[in-house]
Amino acid sequence: MVEWFQKVLGDEWKIKPAGGLTGDAFFAEKENRRLFLKRNSSPFLAVLSAEGIVPKLVWTKRMDNGDVVTAQEWLAGRALRPEEMQHPRVADLLHKIHHSTELLHMLLRLGKQPITSEDHLKELKNRLNQLIEINQNTEVIKAIQYLYQYFPVTKSEKQVVCHGDIDHHNLLLTDDNQLFLIDWDNAMISDPMTDYGMVLLSYLPQDNWDSWLSRYGIERDEHFLKRLYWYLILDTLKFIAWHYERNEPNRMKERLDLLKKVNNQVSSVIPLDLKR
Repeated sequence: MVEWFQKVLGDEWKIKPAGGLTGDAFFAEKENRRLFLKRNSSPFLAVLSAEGIVPKLVWTKRMDNGDVVTAQEWLAGRALRPEEMQHPRVADLLHKIHHSTELLHMLLRLGKQPITSEDHLKELKNRLNQLIEINQNTEVIKAIQYLYQYFPVTKSEKQVVCHGDIDHHNLLLTDDNQLFLIDWDNAMISDPMTDYGMVLLSYLPQDNWDSWLSRYGIERDEHFLKRLYWYLILDTLKFIAWHYERNEPNRMKERLDLLKKVNNQVSSVIPLDLKR
């Protein structure tokens, strides 16, 4: 791969791997020019670049074997620190993404279908049906009960483009104070709670929720809280199943402990009718 880049760019470019699990990303540097190169990036990248959500796309080339390689501006900067996720600019960026018709139309053209809460629940049920040990866990039973009881609150939400992996490491703050959201491999069309729910629960004290949500453009109410915890429980159960399938008992126990905390928190703020 390095040899191919060297042939395309020229021997004067210095090329080195950028790390990552796939080994498909590289850095290239020549004098004052720097590029981030990646193999088989989605065509979605072009629209993200045009919208100013990721660093500028410089070029796209097709290799002899059919692989597509993209080059983006490699900008000096750093990942956001966890406490910086509270900044209004993060809310502004997510609002822009979730309300972009251009992003939505592109994902639909690429064949992405909206993932509804019903789809999420059906997929989880199919996985858990194969995992009898997990199914019999008291906290899992309680969590599934919550998902079914409050499933109706998830059905009316508009489906939008979601990043799918909102983590402070994926937000790039450049040295000239630009903010980008990178690593779009998990992009989906879904409930925006998939994105901002994780920001609230992972990075913001509850006292700061209202001001952050106001900046984003929504208000916290009972309906919102039910939906928030619905998706948190869903994600936690998916991780429990994932660690079980990978034979990672310690990680699974960590997620089960988290699920217990979430169940306790939910029961203190939202009524759960176990007779339903």
